[in-house]
Amino acid sequence: MKKIFLLLITSLLFFTSCETKKDQKQAVDTSEISNSENSVDAMPRTLPKEFSDYWFAGTAEISSYTLSQSRYGEIREGTAVTVFVTEDFNPKLQVKADSQAEENISMLKLNLTKKFNTGIYPYSIMTSTFNPINDSRHALKIANSVQEWCGQTYMQLNNKANFEISAHSYFESEADQELSLEKVWLEDELWNIIRLNPSELPVGEFKVIPAFETIRLAHKEIKAYNAIADTKRAKRDNIYTLTYPELNKEIRITYRIDFPHTIESWEETHADGTITTAKLMKRIQSPYWNRNSEKYSELREELGL
Repeated sequence: MKKIFLLLITSLLFFTSCETKKDQKQAVDTSEISNSENSVDAMPRTLPKEFSDYWFAGTAEISSYTLSQSRYGEIREGTAVTVFVTEDFNPKLQVKADSQAEENISMLKLNLTKKFNTGIYPYSIMTSTFNPINDSRHALKIANSVQEWCGQTYMQLNNKANFEISAHSYFESEADQELSLEKVWLEDELWNIIRLNPSELPVGEFKVIPAFETIRLAHKEIKAYNAIADTKRAKRDNIYTLTYPELNKEIRITYRIDFPHTIESWEETHADGTITTAKLMKRIQSPYWNRNSEKYSELREELGL
């Protein structure tokens, strides 16, 4: 009888021990995911049936725009391009995945570029924003670079436990910065949200980190600012307006109400009263990464570039 009792105790301890280890392992895994992928913020996203047909057809959506860009208190003529494309993303390294893996995340990426001249010297601006497709987390990564003849700047945000931001500039007052900010809305991610599900766009009053382009060109502190936003309908389009009272800045993005919610134009009012505008010229679908032969240069002509 005593042997049976000891056997029962030993068995109970064994199973209790296994369950404890399992729970501990699960806790560790959850912590790793929370820190690297921010899954704690994820809400499943319901996408329309036509989404896959449009975004997983093996091409990118490329749109060219006539650009009137405000810089140094004057309006400069140039071009802007948006490249929306889906790709697999390594959530741990937060880069495009080189190969298929179970842990990869399907992302919608936007590369937004601007090119214009200021007198004798040119400007080239590019912002890349990566948003998960299947859930409503904030952008997992944003990178922005500005090049002109005086020098160049670079900013990168990685979505981890907080927003981890690394910023580099040739200006002494900005120099090299490393910041950790609480998670709020990001202006740069709003473009992807329009394409994914515009009903998720924030409205009312909230905190938002301005577009990295704005922070760099206007030499503003890297932080969240108070903002007000609303959406208004204009025929077959919606106009999303985001206003920063403290920065005296406002941006209005016009997009189609119907799927795939293409962006038709945008307008940005700056603190000095000047206005940047971008209006659609041409939109094509193309696997541009395979179109690097000289024979495909005609596609640039088609885009008006």
